[in-house]
This record gives sequence, C-alpha cells and structure tokens, in this order.
Amino acid sequence: MKKVLIIALMAFAMTFSTDALAQKFSGLDKSPMDMAAYPTDYKVSAKTARVIYSRPQLKGRSLSELAPAGKVWRTGANEAAEVTFYSDVNFGGKEIKAGTYSIFTIPGQGEWTVVLNNNLNQWGAYSYDEGADVARVSVPSAEDSNSLEEFSIAFKEAGDSFEMVMGWDKTRISVPITASKM
Repeated sequence: MKKVLIIALMAFAMTFSTDALAQKFSGLDKSPMDMAAYPTDYKVSAKTARVIYSRPQLKGRSLSELAPAGKVWRTGANEAAEVTFYSDVNFGGKEIKAGTYSIFTIPGQGEWTVVLNNNLNQWGAYSYDEGADVARVSVPSAEDSNSLEEFSIAFKEAGDSFEMVMGWDKTRISVPITASKM
C-alpha cells in the first residue's frame, strides 16, 4: 500500500512540476541586442568602455528613411543605446566622467552629431530631453564601399587611444576616445 501511495504522489508531483517548467519563450527579436567593449580582448578583465545597443536591419529600406538627417535618432533600435565608461574619458574632445549615458545621434550630410545624455532606460528617442545632454560631439561621416545590412558599433585601437565606430549601410562615423587627464 505504501508503494502505491508513493508512486501516486510522485506521479502527481511530476504532473504539476512539468507544467511549472513549461515556460513560453519569445522568438528572436527583429533587432537583437548586442554589446561591444574596449578593450575588445575578452581576456582583459578591466574594461574602459562598453556599449549596449540593438541592431536594426535595412531590409530593403534606406538609411535616410530609418535615421533621417537633422533628427535625433536613438542610435539603434528599441531602447536608446547606452555606453558605460569605467573611468573618466575624453570623448571626441569633451571631458566625460565615468558613468553610464544614453547615446543619440543626429545624422547629417558629411557629419553626424553624437550625443551623450544622462537619461537612461529610454524607449527610442520619443522622450529625448536635450536638457539632459552631457556632451554633443560633431564627427565627420564617411562612405565605405561595403554595405552593412545591420547597424553595428565596434571599438578599435587608435595608437594610445581608441575609437567608437558606428556603421550602417555604407555610412561610417568614428568618435575618438582617450583616457582623461581630469
């Protein structure tokens, strides 16, 4: 009798435990989240910078349609991109304290404005507040012969400093970053 009762209790428990573990997961996001860090070598434990952003795709659309010239753009998709500096830096000529900032860009002909903003966790640029800007940096835009289907951000070495490089379609921009002497 004890064996029958134990088997019945185990069957009952297994029935309810599989229901509890039957979680529904959503599919892959249309603009998946990504991250880039500097230094790019993941064996280095001390990072200087890290950016988290979502990667929209052209899918037959034009860059100017998705990130119109002269308008504040969230720099990616979904939530505004966020960059964390783990120490004070000089970001394109502006002294920036260590911390996390949202990144916005304003595309233009031949140059883009890259904006660091104090307001975090923003969906898109819908609630963008210019009064919360920490820095605005104008950088030249260049055209590459290769087209990038997905918006991308990467860091690259540049002598004693590094650059945050953004690219989409054939457009490329780069912001120089150095350790600050603040």
